[in-house]
Amino acid sequence: MLYISAGATVKLQCNNTKYPTVETAKTDKNNYFFLRAPKTITSYAFHKCKVFLVSSPVAACSKPSNFHNGLKGSLLRPEKPYVANKLPFVLYTVRPFAFEPKCPR
Repeated sequence: MLYISAGATVKLQCNNTKYPTVETAKTDKNNYFFLRAPKTITSYAFHKCKVFLVSSPVAACSKPSNFHNGLKGSLLRPEKPYVANKLPFVLYTVRPFAFEPKCPR
């Protein structure tokens, strides 16, 4: 498997029937992404959200795999709640994604 690289696109999709939403983000130089969900998504509705692997910045390696549910959608995993600037928030994570090994070596 080829793990995602800087510039890969991921998508957060939340299927709350009242406020469905889709947000995208790109991975940074360390292959991480940070995506702030809209205020319509609360800690009570996070179970209706999934993260998907969308595209690679490398054309030759652009077929997303279903490693850790990158194609089917990975469920959000809540981390410890935090407080910053007197405002509470929860950070959610997903397991690493990968592209199919179809690139030249």
